Amino acid sequence: MKRIFILLFTVLLSASLQAEEKETKVLIITNKGKITVKLYNETPQHRDNFVKLVKEHTFDSLLFHRVIKQFMIQAGDINSKNAPAEAKLGDGDLGYKVPAEIVFPKYINKRGQLCAAREGDEVNPSRGSSATQFYIVTGKHYTDNELDKMEQQKGVKLTPEQREAYKTVGGAPHLDGSYTVFGEVLKGMKIVEKIELAATDSNDRPLTDIRIKTMKILK
Repeated sequence: MKRIFILLFTVLLSASLQAEEKETKVLIITNKGKITVKLYNETPQHRDNFVKLVKEHTFDSLLFHRVIKQFMIQAGDINSKNAPAEAKLGDGDLGYKVPAEIVFPKYINKRGQLCAAREGDEVNPSRGSSATQFYIVTGKHYTDNELDKMEQQKGVKLTPEQREAYKTVGGAPHLDGSYTVFGEVLKGMKIVEKIELAATDSNDRPLTDIRIKTMKILK
């Protein structure tokens, strides 16, 4: 029995180490600095689509075209690469959707989460994600009163862990359960914050272009 237990422990340890090795990390190099994100294995279709686009250099030279303080920064509009200053952005995509992979309540819209943008429920009831457009949550800190009101309005009940996250880390709880959260920022939140604070026009586009130079899969 002792030998079997040791063997089983070894197999479990090996499986755990292999799972860690398969974790996918992506370096986002912008003209404001570098951001490292981790992609979740629990959202495999989003992970694989993002990796494919990175390898094909689809994101190279695209803008962070929508930036809202205390909410999020958004990029991935394929029409933004050579867009003039007056162009209204947000519709550019590749013509397909990634099926929703909403892992809720494990993954929520707390600060630093990497999420897929999408069209609204009225035209997209299945909540399929944009092929290319994504956002990183910045959000704000919430009080118990604010969270209580949100629960009443949405008819949901936050777990104690969710409440604590939104009170201490911050985020955008009103998006929970509606958008696919497929990764998180590991390094570079200061760069995300710098982008978040950029001056913007009436369409939330930064007045000075903030551009993704390239992305790389990290080994």
